[in-house]
Amino acid sequence: MGADAEALLDRWLQDAARLAPDAGRDLWLAEGSLLLRGWSEPHRRYHTLQHLIEVLAALDELAAAQGLDAQEALVTRAVAWYHDLAYDPRAAPGSNEHRSAALARDHLHRLGVDDRLVDAVETGVLMTVTHQLSPELPHTPGLAVFHDADLWILSAPQARYAAYRTQVREEFAHVPDDAFRAARAAIMGGFLERKRLYLTDHAHERWTGVARANLGREVRELTGGP
Repeated sequence: MGADAEALLDRWLQDAARLAPDAGRDLWLAEGSLLLRGWSEPHRRYHTLQHLIEVLAALDELAAAQGLDAQEALVTRAVAWYHDLAYDPRAAPGSNEHRSAALARDHLHRLGVDDRLVDAVETGVLMTVTHQLSPELPHTPGLAVFHDADLWILSAPQARYAAYRTQVREEFAHVPDDAFRAARAAIMGGFLERKRLYLTDHAHERWTGVARANLGREVRELTGGP
């Protein structure tokens, strides 16, 4: 096990002890091993342990900045652990997110996590279908924090953003270049057109400028625009 995986497992064990205190270390370890295997599948390029580490780091920053209480912060991390657990780039749109939500619900129930926490985690995972808070979803501080953390990559330093673009293209290597460029331009252009990319004040104020610059460069390259 590499250093990143070891650090993640240690972090999972801390969260698992709070999410499911009665499950015991053996079950916490078994679930942590399953999570790490899922995030380490060989076909992944972007949706990997690196992405999980980045999301957790963004969550830490935002939870502190937004003043989340310990329970809210725990729920956002639980969403992070499961939000891309199922990931197949050939799956139909929305399928990965719904499968990940179902896995989260099933596995957290198996650990004995409180139903209200399980519901909150499922809601957070399903939000990643559109990366928007729809009217039927409860607009909680924790959900807004996770929304922004998962989109931290849009505001990454230019070199990391370029690597992210390469990783996504590798995950979708089966898609012809013209089709990929058109689909990617539509998705990233949609983010660029949003009046507000980030929901929390901290991310909105500190990440938006870099994110819009990254998105603008990418969309221009994809579309051949000025």
